[in-house]
Amino acid sequence: MTTQADVRPTLREQQLKLREDVILREVNSLLAEKGYDLMTVDEVAARVGIAKPSLYKHFESKEALAAAALVRLLERTRDAIEAQPAGAPALDKLKGVVRWALREHLDGRMPSLPSTSPALRESLARHPGYVDVLIEVSERLGAWIEEAQRGKAIAPRLPPEVVLYTVFARACDPVSDYLKLSGSYSDDEIVELVTATCFDGLAARRG
Repeated sequence: MTTQADVRPTLREQQLKLREDVILREVNSLLAEKGYDLMTVDEVAARVGIAKPSLYKHFESKEALAAAALVRLLERTRDAIEAQPAGAPALDKLKGVVRWALREHLDGRMPSLPSTSPALRESLARHPGYVDVLIEVSERLGAWIEEAQRGKAIAPRLPPEVVLYTVFARACDPVSDYLKLSGSYSDDEIVELVTATCFDGLAARRG
């Protein structure tokens, strides 16, 4: 009896998958460099080295390209969440995810947050799996936030969604870009400095 696991992809399917991986990698880079509004399909095709009609065989529109890249981002975020030590305190797990996001950003692998484009929002809403992965990532981070608040590692007075959005925002934090442009800090130093300001704030500690 042949199971689904026994069915191997054909050579053509493998080639299509590899090409889509390259396309999404370049889309990811362009979204990180320019953002959604300034990225063009022509640029994506040129970077991949294929004609625009060939690109449209994989993705029907600019919105579909960006949506697929953002799904990949969420999947990588889920991998970063799963990579955190199971027995670590919730606050340390959150810091680990923030450090990962900052390194991705500094290395040019973190797309800017989605534009306010209605077409992109609709494409994301229609994309298979996008909402499911977004909910999964948000719930897992939210559980750590609530655990850290119960232990007073994060201020209980803050609404959990505010903390969650603050964590998400570190993925596109311009402070890390300014610090890198200054040339005064290494990437590792920038990651630790921005993580510290995110979780410890700017006020001097007493005692």
